[in-house]
Amino acid sequence: MLLTISTTARPATDLGFLLHKHPDRVQEFGQSFGTARVFYPEADEDRCTAALLVEVDPVRLVRSRGRSSPDFSLGQYVNDRPYAASSLLAVALADVFRTARAGRCASRQELADGPIPLEIALPALPCRGGADLAYRLFEPLGWTVDAAAVPLDERFPEWGDSRYLRLALRGAVRLADALNHLYVLLPVLDDAKHYWMAGDEVDKLVRAGEGWLAAHPERGLITRRYLGRRATLTREAFARLAEIGDDLEESLEPPVEEEAAAATTVETGTGPGADPAADPAADPGADQGGEAGAPLNVLRREAVVAALEEVGARTVIDLGCGSGQLLSALLARPAFTRVAGMDVSARALALAGRRLKPERMPDAKRARLELFQGSLTYTDTRLAGYDAAVLMEVVEHVDPPRLPALERVVFGAAAPTHVIVTTPNAEFNVRYEFLARDDGTPVWRHPDHRFEWTRAEFAEWAAGVCERYGYAVTQRPVGEHDPELGSPTQLAIFTRLGRQ
Repeated sequence: MLLTISTTARPATDLGFLLHKHPDRVQEFGQSFGTARVFYPEADEDRCTAALLVEVDPVRLVRSRGRSSPDFSLGQYVNDRPYAASSLLAVALADVFRTARAGRCASRQELADGPIPLEIALPALPCRGGADLAYRLFEPLGWTVDAAAVPLDERFPEWGDSRYLRLALRGAVRLADALNHLYVLLPVLDDAKHYWMAGDEVDKLVRAGEGWLAAHPERGLITRRYLGRRATLTREAFARLAEIGDDLEESLEPPVEEEAAAATTVETGTGPGADPAADPAADPGADQGGEAGAPLNVLRREAVVAALEEVGARTVIDLGCGSGQLLSALLARPAFTRVAGMDVSARALALAGRRLKPERMPDAKRARLELFQGSLTYTDTRLAGYDAAVLMEVVEHVDPPRLPALERVVFGAAAPTHVIVTTPNAEFNVRYEFLARDDGTPVWRHPDHRFEWTRAEFAEWAAGVCERYGYAVTQRPVGEHDPELGSPTQLAIFTRLGRQ
């Protein structure tokens, strides 16, 4: 199996820094099924090419698998695994280029953070769906695709084409994104995985698909194929994609301490869609987002920012800020002169810091930002003094008996002029088929939710808050509107009486 990655970004040999593999050496990495080698067929200032060659040992492949594996018996000895890119190549890529996939490069971090001209070539790629599927999967990600079917036998053209492609990708893409595209889509194209699929397979998919999978027009097909059409895993992945946000991203990110350690040690690696005829209603993207197929978490964040601009807030605190997606959106708008993020999780705050990179901000922008640890159920003077506070997808994570404490802290002690709250609309859950149990009983959208309110229940809670703490409230939907069920997210704008 062969994969080549080329760049013409000068000096092109910086590709070696980004991949953490020196161009002057052939490096070897043992795999449970064979050996992976990285070498550079060309490496100069104008053009550099890194090659990943994976040699599969059929005996070792057999010994590492049980009777329940996909290629048990003779199929493990007689197959295309040594020659055609497949899930085994994806596993080797994840191992060999682990740090590059995470986007880390201490000596060239600015280069790793931005797009560079890349050319990727796969001379033999199994693809159930033909060249058209390769175009459908890679073109939405910004690649220029050249996919050509390999004939069964060039001497007998009447035999037609094989299921293999020669695939070339070209584009200006961040290297980490390119590697994650390949990691996810190679087994999707092959429509097979040749290793044992553990329960963390959904975590791997969502983590590698961060920033592109939820908005991909073929996300249903990608998800089903990547997870081997296992219904339980697919339902879980669809639920996560439907409600992906800071809380989910935080839970899937590797611990910051582990990541820092990995950056300073030798890479040790890890072992490791809807079909066109499938029911489109099972794809959360078909009914979650609305405008232009945007994911629900994007629509929700945009709705919160619009609400803050509408009420004229200039200083904002994000309570339960997670990894800082909303904070990033607010800092991008100079009208918000002071932006703070508070979270109970130290790891979440570390992730927010890594996302926002305050050390690289201009002084004026950095002066607008504050991050600190705290709890929403204990009075904290640091929460006071802001025009607006945001609780975006937070209240449903609080145990109901502790909601009165949250109310006292936010609406009573901190008492900002405005409070923006978003929370799931439980009525809309029936639109997500993957959330239903076999007996038809709906489940909540995230395993950490303590409850999910209907529109009437949310309105009742909001009215009670207004009565107890002297606020007025308006409510509005976020996301696609259903005349009977409402929208997937409900948003409330609380305004302190006498301060409109």
